[in-house]
Amino acid sequence: MITKADIINEPYSGQYKERIYDITSSWNSLNWTWVKFEDIDFNEWCGEFRGSPRAVALSKKHNKVLVLTSDYLFQVDCVSGELTEYESQPQYQCLTITPSGDFIIADYYGIEIIKSTIKDKRPLESPIKMDTIKFHGWSNNKLLITCDEILNWSKHVELELDGDTLVITIKDLI
Repeated sequence: MITKADIINEPYSGQYKERIYDITSSWNSLNWTWVKFEDIDFNEWCGEFRGSPRAVALSKKHNKVLVLTSDYLFQVDCVSGELTEYESQPQYQCLTITPSGDFIIADYYGIEIIKSTIKDKRPLESPIKMDTIKFHGWSNNKLLITCDEILNWSKHVELELDGDTLVITIKDLI
């Protein structure tokens, strides 16, 4: 069972047991992302995923790992290590996990919550129309988010997502 997942640089040949997660498509880039996995017995192995690295998140609640690359959003089962679903050519830029174990993902203009599978997505309401969304980590159950306001690109805004209520608020108004 996978208990840890981290994006790493390309490992030396033979450094880890490797497993390739690739989807056959003429649209694939030549880039790869390497993720070091660790299981419950502290055994390490490496997964090789098509596309440039963006993010990885592991949910113990759902027993899933999501790997976001420039080419795909991969969903890997923590128990078997098998690829269970994928989404081609994702526009997503950011990925994180709530303290309760649900995935939060963002493209340039919106934020969504992913529950048990990548097909189970729901958009989160925002107090403003967002552009160029970036996640900056969790603090006290709040995800710090920065973005630009659409139609007012000179206005750089800091937002917070409450990890319990999943409500997004403008940080200065709190």
